Amino acid sequence: MYSLLIINPGSLSTKISVFHDTTEIFTSNIQHTMQELSRFPSVMDQYAFRKQLVLNELEAHHTPLQFDAVVGRGPLTRAVKSGTYAVTHAMSEAARTCRDQHACNLGCIIARDIADQIPGCRAYFADPGTTDEMMPEARISGVPQIPHRSVWHALNQKEVARIYCREHGVRYEDLNLIVCHMGGGISIAAHRKGQAVDVNNALNGDGPFTPNRAGTLPTADLVRLCYSGQYTEQQLLKILNHHSGLLAHLGTNDPREVKQMIDAGNDHARVVFDAMILRIAQSIVAEAAVFCAPPDAIILTGGLAHSDYLVSHLKQRVGWLAPVAVYAGQKEMLALAENAIQKMKEEDAAANKQ
Repeated sequence: MYSLLIINPGSLSTKISVFHDTTEIFTSNIQHTMQELSRFPSVMDQYAFRKQLVLNELEAHHTPLQFDAVVGRGPLTRAVKSGTYAVTHAMSEAARTCRDQHACNLGCIIARDIADQIPGCRAYFADPGTTDEMMPEARISGVPQIPHRSVWHALNQKEVARIYCREHGVRYEDLNLIVCHMGGGISIAAHRKGQAVDVNNALNGDGPFTPNRAGTLPTADLVRLCYSGQYTEQQLLKILNHHSGLLAHLGTNDPREVKQMIDAGNDHARVVFDAMILRIAQSIVAEAAVFCAPPDAIILTGGLAHSDYLVSHLKQRVGWLAPVAVYAGQKEMLALAENAIQKMKEEDAAANKQ
């Protein structure tokens, strides 16, 4: 039996789980407010704070530091193939300094540091957000200096796609699927026979707007805003990635609060929420062009898939294209555990042959 500690830092949460093989012993989802995190100048400055939260949760659950592996959410360092990777100290350092700063970069750093405290403990990450399986045509934009990049919810998208296939008695590698992860970021990918050959850059302004991100914008207007003198580069990047979308229009990024506004007769809230749903639907339908045919299924996942209003209205707009399956929330903790266990089994089998 393998004992695993799973660490998954998100923009506004720190999730940890302990697994014995694929059996979850306990899980904690620690929520953070924007105000709580605003005291940190950068994501990397949150390192000690988030690491201590992990250690505190283990202590609260009377769980000693006795693990075979610590598994962190993967960093956004560079494009890699889908798979499970050991966290080296060089990789940990690269996560600290990479261009795309996101809380997920802390996952492998914390995993490596905790594993170093445990004799014989290994550290891994799997299917990071920069997992890249894009076909050549999907990389080309109208400006050669700005190619399309693969930055998406690879871990959860691939896990729910495999779950769907297991439930329907088919192989992931035999289907064409459109998977839409909807959370603070929204990524929509065309999975062709087991590979995500087209996907939007969910972190850097590509695709539909989200609860707090701007999504794709009219380019000329954005350039004019950049040179208006109103904002520094960092201020504008923060607005686009953290203070746009539903939050900018309605003062909240919580779809439950938006639904309450709609129920109270706030027509502006309805129009804004429906606009986000429309943009998501348009992006989903567009991915069918990758297959030159309707997909076998459309899969909706992520935290926003808990919203009955969003899911029902989205089904109205895309249900004509293919059957729609819903896996609300995320399966990232189980995915990290399963990937690490498979990697350890392979490593241990190879070691036993020597």
